Amino acid sequence: MDHKHPIGESQTTNERPIVYVRPVDLDDLPEELRRQAEGVKDLYAVHDAEGQRLALVRGRKLAFVLARQNDLTPVNVH
Repeated sequence: MDHKHPIGESQTTNERPIVYVRPVDLDDLPEELRRQAEGVKDLYAVHDAEGQRLALVRGRKLAFVLARQNDLTPVNVH
């Protein structure tokens, strides 16, 4: 989880793609998602390198597990 990734270096074909994990404020979500996530205090998003949201999950640990189960390398973003 604390692995350093140099910025600007290209990945080789042996490396897993990097995804970014960041906390999400419920107020930043569309109304429909806010209703579905009502009561969740620890919501995290997983984003690809282009910034597209791939998943919303409950908890940072689950976000990292999800990424690794899908052969991705999770990196924490604040």
